[in-house]
Amino acid sequence: MPDPATLNRLYGRGKGHTLRKGQRALIDDLLPKVAVPEGPLDALALFGDNRPMEFEIGFGAGEHLAEQAAMRPESGFIGCEPFLNGVVGALMHIRDQGLPNVRLHKGDALDALRRLPDASLDRVYLLHPDPWPKVRHAKRRMMNPGPIDMISAKLKPGGEFRFGTDHPIYVRWAMMQMDRRRDFDWEVGDCRDFLTRPDDWPETRYERKARTVFGHDVWYFRYRRRA
Repeated sequence: MPDPATLNRLYGRGKGHTLRKGQRALIDDLLPKVAVPEGPLDALALFGDNRPMEFEIGFGAGEHLAEQAAMRPESGFIGCEPFLNGVVGALMHIRDQGLPNVRLHKGDALDALRRLPDASLDRVYLLHPDPWPKVRHAKRRMMNPGPIDMISAKLKPGGEFRFGTDHPIYVRWAMMQMDRRRDFDWEVGDCRDFLTRPDDWPETRYERKARTVFGHDVWYFRYRRRA
């Protein structure tokens, strides 16, 4: 397990638009029921049984997290997001879709991730993180050795790490970082594999906007944790 002192923290905004009354009620009433607790974490503490678990770093408005949870109700999903309005979005999905298998952490994903046992996760998702495109900010990117070391440690052998981005600088950076590693196998046959969204990879609003409004390509990377 890497020394936490060597790990980046997750950089992001904490709050955006002022919350409406109904949104504030979700924060006050629903969030305490689904919030990740303090202290050591495992499936029993989070979900009351020893089910498989998946973990999303920076879930945005929560639509991907919610769809994955709806597809696999037998699994437990942990979503982390520092942005308060994003947490509200996820809470709305949990309420509207009746998702009992989602837990939320408002804050730094690495704080929650490091409290899980090693080899406890079936999947980890990192979708469209801030690319921090300036060279002087490269150390802030989640696709750096410290965070990837932790993701690797928490994945089960054979577990999957999914990374998606529409930013060409981040594509090159991420590929460079992952090419150096010997603990992951890239699940790819040819270029079409990472230019085509897999059927079980729900599209987010951010992803749709990147493609349709800004005309960006979107890249989908899947890595398998070696045994």
